[in-house]
Amino acid sequence: MSFFAILFALLIEQVRPLGARNPVHGALRGWAGWVSSNFDAGRPHHGWVAWALAVLGPAAAAFGIHVLLWYFLGLPIAMLWSVAVLYVTLGFRQFSHHFTAIRDALETADEDQARSLLARWQQVEASDVPRSELVRHVIEYSVLAAHRHVFGVLAWFSVLAALGLGPAGAVLYRMSEFVTRYWPHRSLRETQPVSEALQSASRRAWHAIDWLPARLTAVAFAVVGSFEEAIDCWRHHAQRFPNDNDGVVLAATSGAINVRLGGEALRSAYATSAAQALQAPAPPSATVADSESTPGREAEVGHLRSVVGLVWRSVVLWLVLLALLTMARLIG
Repeated sequence: MSFFAILFALLIEQVRPLGARNPVHGALRGWAGWVSSNFDAGRPHHGWVAWALAVLGPAAAAFGIHVLLWYFLGLPIAMLWSVAVLYVTLGFRQFSHHFTAIRDALETADEDQARSLLARWQQVEASDVPRSELVRHVIEYSVLAAHRHVFGVLAWFSVLAALGLGPAGAVLYRMSEFVTRYWPHRSLRETQPVSEALQSASRRAWHAIDWLPARLTAVAFAVVGSFEEAIDCWRHHAQRFPNDNDGVVLAATSGAINVRLGGEALRSAYATSAAQALQAPAPPSATVADSESTPGREAEVGHLRSVVGLVWRSVVLWLVLLALLTMARLIG
């Protein structure tokens, strides 16, 4: 029933998107902060214990509720629970409004507004970015956001749901991605910093968890885009990006729509402001690493519409495959 749960969640999310300051995400931020404050003792094994509690705890809770609902109330109610979990973990509208606003600003030639929106969205310094580089960064951030908010969640939900674990996969993926972003941010903003051991554990776990979804996303982009170019770019240019998983997704995107991606990265606004306050250079860990460019055309505003089409066709591909698997299971 994964197909129906995903379909209903996407439809509901399109009609009534979840707000940025919703109580569910607020509770998860509080949970991640509480875990790091109480279980982060600074040693590697403490980091893994804290990560497991922060990530596997909510995933186990989602699975437990799924089992209880199925046992006492039946499959339809359990499926509604899966829809609810997917609604808060999966969705375009959690990031697409940023993309749409920036695209509209670029199409009206309001580059200053586009830079301001990009800086606000990603908390980076974008005031001096030329137009072509601005478009490139928007494409890169948007594709990675689509992967993490949509395709990665789809992959883990589908796999673990097929194993009878209900919506645990969606929670596992979303929480793993969230704590990897949240704990470094908390370390910069709070008086009690998160230890490097815990941040390292979260990064290593996230890399392992995102390994398969990143490659599934790349395959989907290749199938619905320019297949040969996407696969070739994936094979020969994914290593040009500092993060292996992100490199696979971005290289496949570059080949699928024939756009040049990679190059000088934008620097974190939080790192810059913190460094200025201390009158010291920003730490390397707080910056985004540069990369080498892939082949392709220079990024133009028209590529933004190509990205939208690429993502939506990939969603349709996922739904068709899940529908076929559901029909085969029902017939069998």
